[in-house]
Amino acid sequence: MNKVKRALGLMSGTSMDGIDVALLETDGERILARGPAMTFLYNSEERARLAVALIEARAVTERRQRPGSLAEVEREITIRHAEAVAEFLRAHGIARDMIDVIGFHGQTVLHRSEAGLTVQLGDGALLAELTRLPVVYDMRARDMELGGQGAPLAPVYHRAIVAGIAERPLAVLNVGGVSNVTWTGADGSLLAFDTGPGNALIDDWVAATTGNPFDEHGRLAAEGRVDEAVVASFCAHPYLALKPPKSLDRNAFSLGAVHGMGAADGAATLTAITAETVARSKVHMPEAPSLWIVSGGGRRNPTLMQMLRERIGAEVVRAEEKGLDGDAVEAEAWAFLAVRSLHGLAITYPGTTGVTAPATGGIYVEPAKV
Repeated sequence: MNKVKRALGLMSGTSMDGIDVALLETDGERILARGPAMTFLYNSEERARLAVALIEARAVTERRQRPGSLAEVEREITIRHAEAVAEFLRAHGIARDMIDVIGFHGQTVLHRSEAGLTVQLGDGALLAELTRLPVVYDMRARDMELGGQGAPLAPVYHRAIVAGIAERPLAVLNVGGVSNVTWTGADGSLLAFDTGPGNALIDDWVAATTGNPFDEHGRLAAEGRVDEAVVASFCAHPYLALKPPKSLDRNAFSLGAVHGMGAADGAATLTAITAETVARSKVHMPEAPSLWIVSGGGRRNPTLMQMLRERIGAEVVRAEEKGLDGDAVEAEAWAFLAVRSLHGLAITYPGTTGVTAPATGGIYVEPAKV
């Protein structure tokens, strides 16, 4: 079997922004070529249905349960992903038979690592039928079955993309719905965990107080005043003191800390909370990183980026400054993980999820023969 594969990664993750699609050519160990990437934004109706799904998912006690509207939303999400694949291939003039596999994340609606429970909406078999392509999905479950947290999974890809960067140790920080960091040492050793809130609290606050889905370019936060006492109080949350491995659900934290504030002050304070919880994550690292590379939607927020620089006290750069595509990193990671899964290579490690030993994972499904 030819080890080199052209894989599509599909990532929606904990964010309710939309679907990231990226093309990667890899053998599961080396990145041979990074192809184009696109983002397909959810519309307001889709985001509203996902918001309801997040609430309904709280009743789930077994990962295959789909109470309320979850089954219907799962089908809709899967169809939406298939449409994104078709549009991506059409936009870039890529023939379907040039793609070997799809790495399908799905939409996370529940993640309770302490209960060994994670739920991503997305029907891999249906996606395979709709796209007529092989799919690897449900990549978190086996890790949890083996005692891991089921997250984060991108660290093995993060290590691969920074292979040509000299600074060590360094951190790859992804600011999505939650924030997660991958620490890479001089010897290639990995440590990874969720640091705390990412964009989720900021987005929820801005939506509730202004009706906008997010704080575009951090303008609202820039107009506000940070309440440092609230930031310090938030940072007393027990999760932040836990040693890695550790991971979070998007809704692990509430907006209670900023209740009663004006829109701008609340946005500023929540942005500072995201930055401060990232900065405090250094206490769990063997050595403080000399360089932080930021991917995900948070890197588009200049107010957050400035707060990260001030509070971390080291070089903090957008992924693009190191030749990477900050919108595509997580989708590329899922393409990379799909190929590793095909080859039986480890996708999680004791230092990233707490799994007892390096483990592969994922479910492989092919479309029915016609």
